[in-house]
Amino acid sequence: MKKSEIYFSIALDENRIPEAISWRATDAGDKIHFAKAINISLWDRDEAGTMKIDLWTKDMPVDEMKYFYIDTMGAMAQSIATATNDQVMAQKIRALCQELNDHVEQDRLKNDPGTAK
Repeated sequence: MKKSEIYFSIALDENRIPEAISWRATDAGDKIHFAKAINISLWDRDEAGTMKIDLWTKDMPVDEMKYFYIDTMGAMAQSIATATNDQVMAQKIRALCQELNDHVEQDRLKNDPGTAK
């Protein structure tokens, strides 16, 4: 059986707030990648529930955090469609993502009309 591993490294400041997040994966070579945020969810088979790790660095802008979560939910829509073939659930998640994206864009335009994404 082939084994694949993913490693995360979190550099913390004196208050234990993440300053840097890096990761590498055995299947992706030796290159170290950097991130401003991570969101890891696991389904614990013994507890039959979700275990989560949410971390973000001090320099993660609020607007990028909002897009990060919208993108994450969009990816979940594709995952649920692939894993369960429940197209209704996937479409409802996609519709929510579009609604949230519209909200973020409207808020962004209201606060600074020159920064539309």
